[in-house]
Amino acid sequence: MAQGPNDTSVDPLWYKDAIIYELHVKTFCDSDGDGMGDFRGLIEKLDYLQELGVTAIWLLPFYPSPLRDDGYDIADYFDVNPSFGTLDDFRALLDAAHQRNLRVITELVINHTSDQNPWFQKSRRAVAAAATGVIDPGSSDNLAYKDFYVWSNTPEKYKDARIIFKDFETSNWAWDPVAKAYYWHRFYSHQPELNFDNPTVHDAVEKVCDFWLSMCVDGLRLDAVPYLYEREDTNCENLPETHEYLRRLRAHVEAKFPNRMLLAEANQWPEDAAAYFGKGDESHMSFHFPLMPRMFMGLQMEDRFPIIDIMEQTPPIPDNCQWAMFLRNHDELTLEMVTDEERDYMYRVYATDPHARINLGIRRRLAPLLANSRRKIELLNTLLFSMPGTPIIYYGDEIGMGDNFYLGDRNGCRTPMQWSPDRNAGFSRANPQQLYLPVTIDPEYHYEAVNVENQQKNLSSLLWWTRRVIAMRKNFKAFSRGSLEFLYPDNAKVLAFLRRWENETIVVVANLSRFAQSAELDLSRFAGCVPMEVFSRNLFRPIRKSRYVITLGPHAYYWFALQAPTEARRAQKKRVVPTLKASATLEILLHDSQRDQLEREILPMYVRNCRWFGSKARTFRDLKVIEQLPISAGANGAQLWFIEVNYLDAPTEIYAIPVKIASHDAARSVSQNAPHAIIARFAGSDGAILFDAIWDEIFRSQLFEAIARRQAMKARAGDFVGVTASRFEADQTVASGNSQVVSGEQSNSSMLFDNKFFLKLYRKIEDGLNPDVEINRFLTEQTEFPNVPGFVGAIEYRRAKAEPTVVCMLQRAAVNEGDVWTRTVDAVGRYYERVLERKADLQNETVPPGALLDELIGGIYPEKVKLNIAADVYSSGKEVAGPLPSI
Repeated sequence: MAQGPNDTSVDPLWYKDAIIYELHVKTFCDSDGDGMGDFRGLIEKLDYLQELGVTAIWLLPFYPSPLRDDGYDIADYFDVNPSFGTLDDFRALLDAAHQRNLRVITELVINHTSDQNPWFQKSRRAVAAAATGVIDPGSSDNLAYKDFYVWSNTPEKYKDARIIFKDFETSNWAWDPVAKAYYWHRFYSHQPELNFDNPTVHDAVEKVCDFWLSMCVDGLRLDAVPYLYEREDTNCENLPETHEYLRRLRAHVEAKFPNRMLLAEANQWPEDAAAYFGKGDESHMSFHFPLMPRMFMGLQMEDRFPIIDIMEQTPPIPDNCQWAMFLRNHDELTLEMVTDEERDYMYRVYATDPHARINLGIRRRLAPLLANSRRKIELLNTLLFSMPGTPIIYYGDEIGMGDNFYLGDRNGCRTPMQWSPDRNAGFSRANPQQLYLPVTIDPEYHYEAVNVENQQKNLSSLLWWTRRVIAMRKNFKAFSRGSLEFLYPDNAKVLAFLRRWENETIVVVANLSRFAQSAELDLSRFAGCVPMEVFSRNLFRPIRKSRYVITLGPHAYYWFALQAPTEARRAQKKRVVPTLKASATLEILLHDSQRDQLEREILPMYVRNCRWFGSKARTFRDLKVIEQLPISAGANGAQLWFIEVNYLDAPTEIYAIPVKIASHDAARSVSQNAPHAIIARFAGSDGAILFDAIWDEIFRSQLFEAIARRQAMKARAGDFVGVTASRFEADQTVASGNSQVVSGEQSNSSMLFDNKFFLKLYRKIEDGLNPDVEINRFLTEQTEFPNVPGFVGAIEYRRAKAEPTVVCMLQRAAVNEGDVWTRTVDAVGRYYERVLERKADLQNETVPPGALLDELIGGIYPEKVKLNIAADVYSSGKEVAGPLPSI
């Protein structure tokens, strides 16, 4: 993934599918014990980020700085803060991240610098010298920097520009005692603004940009980009000159460094923020600031209107551009892009303590903002990952870290990452008093309870939930690149919308209320599709032309992937049942006059739509009925047919199809309860049909009787013979009409009798010993193995000079709910979950201890797995033909 300056092998739109993780280097991990996080510590934790599922890391400023604004006051653009390491350490971080397919995004703070930056020091001296007219020969270098910053003799210029940090500044001008002039600043007074009317500043910014991109940095965040230029009688924001400069910068980057990304920080209303994409020729990405507070408003008001309203105000953007979405602008929930009334409301409900308020925002982390409500945290994150744009996660929010707004400024949201319940939360080995900020010890968010180590062991933790939601989102391009379409159910507390991309359609439904809600969704255009709940992969009821009713618990949410009807279901729905112009008699159907239509048209069409037919992708040559067995002597009795299917591209196969003719009420019953079982209709007024006889109770009882009574039945080319277990007595059973077809059939068809006996009809017939029957019979008759359903009997097809072929098998029924396959898949899933819970303990083990191995494996079923099955079978000395049967 590491890329050189001209690498074009990567997806140029990689940022559209990214999941970004935002962090301060100083906060993440301290490798040298000095109390400050560093690059080497971050490298140690890259595996954690990779497992979390993120694809990019956004590093907040790490340059040399007085750190009066957490690094956004840059003193040197061409180095790293020595507290974090060296440039070589940063290069090592880039290499390690790229090896893990993690991209790295850094800050390009081009709006302002620190007043300690050499550029400013030279500029102030040059202004002072120009004012006095005395030029020191030793300081001629300073003159080139005279107009690097915006200077004025009066603070009266640009009076229409708003003051952003109202809690700290009273003016956008500050007096410099050295220059004896005022300099312009939009943020803190120690952050003078660069003068972008000076072309030399453009050259300097390009050199900074080239310096970091040449190291293979993948993206640059353009800090405070709306404020680059100043003009009288304007608010000095979003000026045309700013957009023209961004186009030049974008062209410069793309010419020298393909496939890199520029992210504009434009805290503006949607229309102004979207302008920073230009025509796809300015920034690649831009933050969607106005949506952030409105998600919190919608949640608190229990009303979807704020969210829908702001998204409907959001204009379309170029195809090669993407919004960046977040729940908080790292240190705070910014409230600049709301009305005064909305800001007052947000303060009342989310910042009741005045200490939590700062400037025009709320300096709190996600969990404290939501009163540590797991449901609310999940709901807002689900919306974040559902909205059109690239989601950004702030470090620690994936485990629900708390904050400490008493630390001043925005430091309460910058406390050390909580890795473990050990000293300093596992962040550092330093003396606790030496940490750059104290760890969180609030009782509700104490690092001994809220930390990565604890949550990695708990699959129900917020950390594991975050991993799952990231993994699920990455499965669908509809989330990262798809369109957005809101649905409007009558219940305003329910937010529902569609995300669509090519053949993917995702329905997102969220209950913004603290109470259970019901809603009706208009999904009629998707009638016939089946909603699959993304996290569980469970199928919900198919969508019909009527409104789709859904119920949600408090703050519940769903992601539904709409699955189009399968080819088999679609074909079955569209299938026109063929008509036979013959009398409703089975014997006539196989006469020469009718056989051709049956074998050439009707049976091939029917077989292709059957779930048990496994060769749907193969090309038919022809199909023949090669054997027929009358199950009873009556003219209207069922028959068992063997059909031979010949292919152009595969060996011949033989399938078993029991057939019967029904008319009047019996035909109507089959049409209503099992329409897929109808093979053909007969021309005539009585509605007679030819259908699969397993759906006939009489036929099922006759099969049962044939086995239980050991009947021998003569067919055209061989005999069908019922066999029973050696210890089985025929009078132990009584043929019962109380039978049913078991749903969920796959390669075979199954029937249940009085919940006591289970009969399996093998659809694909193969000569020789049947491993399923042989093993089951051996375990029942010779070992008395108690953990399999007992073998009762079978029907064999016997011919001269050929081995018997098993047609069906009868077993004792095991009382159960569901089926073994589903149970096994669920159990295996739980097994892997237990392994993941113990990952930290197991990853350093070469051979797990015996007791632990027993615990992990034995937990697959309620009872311990009988690992000695194979030993019992083979130690008996009996050779078992074929592999163990699959479930």
